[in-house]
Amino acid sequence: MNIDFKLTPNDLQAKLEDLWGHSARKIHLIRKEFDTTKGSPVFTENGKYTTRGWTDWTQGFQFGSEILQFDATGERVFLDMGRRATLNLMAPHITHTGVHDHGFNNVSTYGALRRLLVEGKMESEKWEHAFYDLALKSTGSVQAIRWTPISGEEGFIHSFNGPHSLFVDTIRTVRALALAYKLGHVLFGENDGKISLLGRLIYHAKATAEYNIYYGEGRDSYDIRGRTAHEAVFNIKNGQFRCPNSQQGYSPFSTWTRGLAWAMCGFSEQLEFLKIVDDSSLDPFGGRETIEAMMLKAARAACDFYIQHTSKDGIPYWDTGAPNLYKLGDYTKTDADPWNEYEPVDSSAAAIAAQGLLRMGRYLESSEDHDASDAARYWQAGLTVAGTLFDEPYLSTENNHQGLLLHSVYHRPNGWDYIPQSRKIPCGESSMWGDYHLRELALYLTRMIHGEPYYTFFNGIEEGLK
Repeated sequence: MNIDFKLTPNDLQAKLEDLWGHSARKIHLIRKEFDTTKGSPVFTENGKYTTRGWTDWTQGFQFGSEILQFDATGERVFLDMGRRATLNLMAPHITHTGVHDHGFNNVSTYGALRRLLVEGKMESEKWEHAFYDLALKSTGSVQAIRWTPISGEEGFIHSFNGPHSLFVDTIRTVRALALAYKLGHVLFGENDGKISLLGRLIYHAKATAEYNIYYGEGRDSYDIRGRTAHEAVFNIKNGQFRCPNSQQGYSPFSTWTRGLAWAMCGFSEQLEFLKIVDDSSLDPFGGRETIEAMMLKAARAACDFYIQHTSKDGIPYWDTGAPNLYKLGDYTKTDADPWNEYEPVDSSAAAIAAQGLLRMGRYLESSEDHDASDAARYWQAGLTVAGTLFDEPYLSTENNHQGLLLHSVYHRPNGWDYIPQSRKIPCGESSMWGDYHLRELALYLTRMIHGEPYYTFFNGIEEGLK
């Protein structure tokens, strides 16, 4: 990636204002044209959102996008839309025991609304605040129940594939556990045994860092620092790690770039979260120094790999080992080409990764023993990616296209991505998670430009009912 070290958030203000205008039109268009009784919007085909039965992990992104739109623009209509949909439609996601996506669906809705309450951006009756608290306590607990032990109390939150499966993307969904823990909730198991939500968050992060992230330390023949495996597979009889795997990437020994992006964003975000956790609470799980070192090692390795293995303008192709990628030559020396004939880019990975880079830069800059040059490198890399995404050909400006972020990829191996006529690979389409994370990235920078409180998923979580 060619990092622009002169770019500032204020330089992106005009692009951000344009983005929020397009975003508003897309949200209204989806509400007008998409039938939610048929499922949740997942991916566009010829500009129109369609459903895809696998797991229902995108509905929170639809309504969460409306809440983000209100946060950024103050337009009450979007708050009313997102708030009403959350109250009326999201309850099944709280008690959904079959998925690992609680931090996506529920933190993006119930969590966002609670944050707006404590920030003073919306008003409500006292019951609503209590309702959001209960929803967040419940969703964190339901996710934490999906537990596979691997050694003593250690283990991981398994994916919807089953108890053998550790997905790298789950590192961002453990936000649900973080919020439930900070709300003072305790999960009870058999015989009223108390289960620490913080402990499960930390042990899950440790397992992800150890088994899904590589560090160039000779783990196998393809051990390149920062490379990530989408899935780690375990023998559930004895908790032994068996092998890497990939569901949505090309192979277990290449890097699916959206999985890489989840690691970048998830670990960076959890490092920020640990700052509001007291030392004594961390001591039973290894102590602050050990826990932060583990997360920082994983986050930095992933961020460095992204910077090294993405295109000049910061947009990655869908997998670093994609079989026809070699036909593009050294793609790191040129801007990404979403219209090429060989392998698709994944703009949704870029939107997630940009936030991870920004948070990692900010985290290092605020640390007492930070390296100023590394902090600046991550921060400016995040701005560089954002500057590319906030403009064409990635920002969707067509009024009849329901998507906001173009050139997203869902599941290339399964062939789920729409390929337009006259094209050989998927391009020109959007995903609900891509649109949401573009908006979240835009909100992160919009709030910074306007001098608002730094945006985190846990803003105001320690403020109780008033």
